Amino acid sequence: MSFVLEHMRDNLWRGKFSLLTEELCTHGLTGRLGGVSQTPYDSLNMALHVGDLPEAVWQNRQRFFHALGLKAEELVTPEQVHGDHIERVSRKQAGRGAREYSDSIPQTDALITDEPGLPLMLCFADCTPILFLDPEHRAVGIAHGGWKGTVQKIAQKTVLRMQQEFGTRPEELLAAIGPSIGPCCYEVGDEVAGKFRTAFAGHDELLQQNAEGAYQLDLWQANRVQLLDAGLTDEHIDRADTCTACKHQWFFSYRADGGKTGRMAAVIALNKY
Repeated sequence: MSFVLEHMRDNLWRGKFSLLTEELCTHGLTGRLGGVSQTPYDSLNMALHVGDLPEAVWQNRQRFFHALGLKAEELVTPEQVHGDHIERVSRKQAGRGAREYSDSIPQTDALITDEPGLPLMLCFADCTPILFLDPEHRAVGIAHGGWKGTVQKIAQKTVLRMQQEFGTRPEELLAAIGPSIGPCCYEVGDEVAGKFRTAFAGHDELLQQNAEGAYQLDLWQANRVQLLDAGLTDEHIDRADTCTACKHQWFFSYRADGGKTGRMAAVIALNKY
């Protein structure tokens, strides 16, 4: 298993996982290069809700989707609110949120589908993308695992929802944990640390106290733990182990970029037969 940054064209890059087989799905995680957005969103900002020019965001989306062989006009994306609502989408929702943020799927932090050729997209800047592929029942999904979503176990709930909707068997499901802020850079206070101790009892490795008395939180491991608890096998979980704050020259980072910045996107689409 591996995660690599692959050069596509015109300074456009995508992160991809070898685990998510290209025979079944098309996927990619954007870097921050190769777009048209200006400072502080430079340059491949994929989000409409951060203050960037909508026409620049639309050009960025078209560039990346075209390079993936997908249609930006058909993407489905939600209004992410750091919750745990999961929405199954179909061809009827194609284009929701593609050009206008107000048209996004409301108050949703994970999307799933078994519709071939329908691209799902979520946006991130330090939060954790979790991508799913059910090769047996031919279904895909993406979840948004910021600390609030992670402590609410959105990744585990997405597995359960895929079981309910598609008959997904957790032991056959593939999951990939994308670039996000790493335990090296993610410092949290007592309140957040307490919530994680409660939600992940017995997993002390998720929090390490630093010299200043604050805690370094490991979102990668927290999401891996809940996927294992949901029934996935260890060999079916891949991690990028790439910190967006350390590598913010490649990825947008809310913390490292000082708050006002663009968003990377995670995209996945089930291939047509």
